[in-house]
Amino acid sequence: MRSVLRPWIVILLLTSNALSAQDVVLSVGAPSAAGMDETILAAAVHMYETAVRQDQVRNIVLLVARDGKVVLHEAMGWKDKEQGIPLAKDAMFRMASNTKPVIATGISILVEEGKLNYRDLVRRHIAAFDNYRSGAITIHHLLTHTSGFRIEPIFFGPLMQKSPEHPDAPSLQLEVARFGEVGATELPGTTYEYSNPGYNTLGALAEVASGQPLDVFLRERIYAPLGMIDSYHHEVADKLDGKLDRMSVVYDLKEDGQWEARWRPGAPPQYPFVRASGGMISTATDYAIFCQMFLNGGVYNDTRILKEETVAAMTSPQTASIYTAEERERRDSYYGYGWNVSRDGIFSHGGSDGTAAWVVPDRKLIVLAFTQSPGKHTGRLGTRFLKLVQASIAD
Repeated sequence: MRSVLRPWIVILLLTSNALSAQDVVLSVGAPSAAGMDETILAAAVHMYETAVRQDQVRNIVLLVARDGKVVLHEAMGWKDKEQGIPLAKDAMFRMASNTKPVIATGISILVEEGKLNYRDLVRRHIAAFDNYRSGAITIHHLLTHTSGFRIEPIFFGPLMQKSPEHPDAPSLQLEVARFGEVGATELPGTTYEYSNPGYNTLGALAEVASGQPLDVFLRERIYAPLGMIDSYHHEVADKLDGKLDRMSVVYDLKEDGQWEARWRPGAPPQYPFVRASGGMISTATDYAIFCQMFLNGGVYNDTRILKEETVAAMTSPQTASIYTAEERERRDSYYGYGWNVSRDGIFSHGGSDGTAAWVVPDRKLIVLAFTQSPGKHTGRLGTRFLKLVQASIAD
């Protein structure tokens, strides 16, 4: 039998429920107007300037907003180092797993509309899950990475080919059906393991429940209402409204310490269809709007995306109950619905291509550090940046 939640988890749940319902809209402001020390923020920027100069990271866009005031928005480094093209503040990033909070938001919209329920069995909506291996998996399990999936690849390879039976192959829904046939290795709801296939399944569920392609649904229900004009799900020119040149080369740091270009704008996308485990393309400005909507309790610029109670559920430690009291004593964070939720109430997410976002509710703070050069220095720099930004708050 699992024991009761530790007191700090109860406090965290109460903190999540206290997210502001005030409709704060982002605007540019001085650090002093947001109660922040400009000198400490400058030190945080200098840390990244040094890292770029030493080639620890190839590029970075930083954005800090507090109480709706964007007090810092800087770009450093190179969109294309080999061509000598600098990165701009409006650079568009491959967001990788920073897509997951957006997918969870889409699912939650459908839950609010009664088209889905967090406790729904997936097999109710996707026939391929109606078997003894997948039949106990719920939407809650997928959102929290507790489905019991132990499927390694993002999708099984090779992808399905067009055929008389499947003229639309390959597609998100057809590939997700293959996950249902494999099913869970562990009993759903008892263990945590981060699962890209689980979130791709959520994308298929969103398509089934909304009756729309995933990218269309996200654009119409999240991006357009929020004014996220630079958020997409295709890495090809004709799907990016002519903005492909704002995307950066994605660099990988090799074992010998040298950078290698893994992807260049114009290269074919990784998959020929929209996925939900990653694949979002966005800017720091757009993602800050998305984060501010959460800080506002689900509303932004007179447009309600989510109910306050839904935001509270998404940013609460949904996985806490699967651990023993001793395990919880050692843990600093859990998973909510699409967000990591830490002991101190911060909810956050990162992406494997180098993006990282933190939201600090009790400080009304958004901190973004977006790069396309992930490597051994990325996590350390991001942690130090967050701490310096928090230290700059004077009140």
